Amino acid sequence: MTASMSTIRVRVINKTDIADDVVEVGFEAVDGCELPPWSPGAHIDLHLPNGCVRQYSLCADVDERNRWRVAVLLDREGRGGSRYIHEELAVGAQLVVSQPRNNFPLKPADGYVFVAGGIGITPLLPMIRHAEASGSRWRLTYGGRTLTRMPYLEELRRFGARVDLWPQDERGVIDLDAVFAGCSAGEAVYTCGPEAMLNAIEGRDCLASVHMERFRAATAPDAGGDSFEVELAVTGKRLTVPAGRSLLDVLRDETPDLPSSCEEGICGACEVSVLDGVPDHRDSVLDADERESNKLMMPCVSRSRCPLLVLDL
Repeated sequence: MTASMSTIRVRVINKTDIADDVVEVGFEAVDGCELPPWSPGAHIDLHLPNGCVRQYSLCADVDERNRWRVAVLLDREGRGGSRYIHEELAVGAQLVVSQPRNNFPLKPADGYVFVAGGIGITPLLPMIRHAEASGSRWRLTYGGRTLTRMPYLEELRRFGARVDLWPQDERGVIDLDAVFAGCSAGEAVYTCGPEAMLNAIEGRDCLASVHMERFRAATAPDAGGDSFEVELAVTGKRLTVPAGRSLLDVLRDETPDLPSSCEEGICGACEVSVLDGVPDHRDSVLDADERESNKLMMPCVSRSRCPLLVLDL
């Protein structure tokens, strides 16, 4: 994400080990003001001093306006963001973070089936609190390699039988057939976790409403496809997007401070409005209805199905 986007300067107020290889980091606004409101499923971008920008789900209580919390799993094979947070980020450090964005909102339903894998519990935790507070019917299946690698167990155990803990070393992989047996048409499934788990859930005919958040793109970003033109409605300027180059890259030639972050189509930071034309959606952010409306697109990975796109830029 570029520095021109609306950002907030925060201070690290606590950093706590909450599971094996998982730390919870708390933030407060440097200026002492309340932090912006957010809703269950929202995330923020952390701009780290080592140059990394990483997205983490907010997992505090949505009514807690004086501080935010995120939980970070150490990825030893990653690009350095989680390693910096685990090994170098200290209490008292100041960071720039984005405004909260929510590409994974909790929508009204007759009931909720939550399925979490490991650190994927973080966006679901505020959803569970909301469902409980509103009197909604819900249940959670929560898997992990071992119990010691599964954060927030103490809070979740308070909900009794509605939470089914599934440590792999004791019970094997989650029995998804059993989890979804008897799901009603009005129940919504919300899930976050490893790609293998999400792939096993996606496309099940028995599930009427499935919402998932991914850690990584389902497939590697593909800039392939025919060239096309894009018109910037504000200036009327037309740009050519050649085969093999992303729309985001071309837009940056004209608008260098265009927001972006993951550049894999999973975070939503680069979202732009489409005024005319039909995008070739390749992201993991928009749902089926949003794609069909053709009003939004993620230019980091998506392209065009027609010769000309007109964007609200």
